[in-house]
Amino acid sequence: MPTYSVAIVGAGPAGYFAAQALQNLENEDLKFQIDMIERLPTPWGLVRSGVAPDHPKIKSVSKVFEKIATSEGFQLFCNVELGKDLTVKELKESYDAIIIATGSSIGRKLGIPGEDLIGSISASEFVPWYNGHPDFANLDITLESKEAVVIGAGNVAMDVARILALEPSELEPTDTALHAIENLYRSNIRTVHIFGRRGPEHAAFTSPELRELPKLEHTNVTITESDILQAQERLQSKEEVEKEIKSNLDAMLAISQAEKKNHQRELNFHFLATPLEIRGNTRVEEIIFRKNIVVNGDVLPTDETFTIKTGLVISAIGYQSEPLAEIPYENGRVLNKNGLVEENVFVVGWAKRGPSGVIGTNKSDAAEVVKLLVSSLKSPKDLINLESLLKKRSVKIVNQGFWQTINASEIAAGEEKGKPRIKFVNRDEMLSLQ
Repeated sequence: MPTYSVAIVGAGPAGYFAAQALQNLENEDLKFQIDMIERLPTPWGLVRSGVAPDHPKIKSVSKVFEKIATSEGFQLFCNVELGKDLTVKELKESYDAIIIATGSSIGRKLGIPGEDLIGSISASEFVPWYNGHPDFANLDITLESKEAVVIGAGNVAMDVARILALEPSELEPTDTALHAIENLYRSNIRTVHIFGRRGPEHAAFTSPELRELPKLEHTNVTITESDILQAQERLQSKEEVEKEIKSNLDAMLAISQAEKKNHQRELNFHFLATPLEIRGNTRVEEIIFRKNIVVNGDVLPTDETFTIKTGLVISAIGYQSEPLAEIPYENGRVLNKNGLVEENVFVVGWAKRGPSGVIGTNKSDAAEVVKLLVSSLKSPKDLINLESLLKKRSVKIVNQGFWQTINASEIAAGEEKGKPRIKFVNRDEMLSLQ
């Protein structure tokens, strides 16, 4: 019975679902040795460092990941960096197939003057900061101004705006990083503006996320009713409106018509506004927007501009992949043809298709690519002992057992404080547990 070796680079949802797809195809005549390689000391990718901490249900998918990881033939190699501890060339030579599942971690730029001022950051920095990602734990986040601006019309933008706008005590029962909660308690921000370049009908929010907003206990959520009614009117000429768009607009209309409460904190949605320039001496002081209009379905600029005084601008307009040496990239994505990069190298998840879809999208995506992988298999190579190779290079490996020790320690620390976990944000502290 042939056993094929597959290296999966990246221990996020796309990587785990690729491993699951391989396991599902195993039979009496086909077995896989799966080695999952992750740069960080911890697995789970965006489920750990991207999903909003006040949405714990989404994180329950980690139970699926742990089941995959404890199946026969699976090995976890965290704290192993491709390009430093291993090369892509070595993986190509040693494994029957490689699956790139490194996601998209770099925030897209606005491309406007003033974007590099202090106080202008990307959601790709802010989100891992409040989620306890060790690479961002020491990020200097300034929350001194009374108003903050978030640019983007997707769920990431909404998460960022919500975290800034809510009363920090609402995060106490979550696994939000302690340094972030402490900083948010000191925050002067009381009004958060979220801006989309196009109309409400074009927004990439999802309706379940929108319907959660009125549940904020200390924050008024404001959407201008006429913005939504005009968007619905624009769609009347269409023969068919997508179910998701209709549901989104219904959720936004409900927010716009809800009775306003007397809270000190506000989260305000704005549409049809394009950022033109961020101004300030050394720090952000204000941002200039241009108003847009919709004509025959097209978003067109006007000559009208307006200014928001703020000390914090966070852009959440999408992500692109961080290139790996020896892997072809273009426009922030791995160059691939339906999942195939080159002989015995495949790509899944956001690295393959760009930052789109939800966590579950990676499951069907991975299954399709793995079918392509299996159809291309040739005679199996001799099985590699990756653990032995890395130990010779003095790499401290976080395997599944070590990760379970870290995981149990975080959960135990959280129980004492009424939280699901308190995350380690320091690599050395994590690695010192063994």
